[in-house]
Formats: sequence, structure tokens, C-alpha cells
Amino acid sequence: MKTSRHTRTEDKTARIRRTRTTQQPSRIRRGRRRSALIYHALRGAAYATGAGTVGLGFYLIQQQI
Repeated sequence: MKTSRHTRTEDKTARIRRTRTTQQPSRIRRGRRRSALIYHALRGAAYATGAGTVGLGFYLIQQQI
């Protein structure tokens, strides 16, 4: 068992043992993951387009001055 640094007593909490599963993710999970990926990609593209447009606008303004 692990000993706490502050109290010097044994930690009686049970440890959770994580094991790897060889099962493929279900179709629901795969679908959610795919839609989340598409959502974030589109959102990133929208931010990039907006930032590029603003940058181009400021560049054109500087060229006029």
C-alpha cells in the first residue's frame, strides 16, 4: 500500500485497475467521434478564414496609407 506524505498513514483506498480491451468501438461511438472531428475541423477552418480575411483587410488598409 501507498503511504501518504503528509500523514504517514497507509492509504486504504482501493486501486482501480485499468485493462486494455481488444474490442472495436461501437458504431455509436465511432459516429460521434467522426462527427466531432468534422465539427472541429469546420470550426477551425472558419476561424482560419476569418483571421485571413481580417489580416488581408488590414494589409490592404496599410497599402492605401
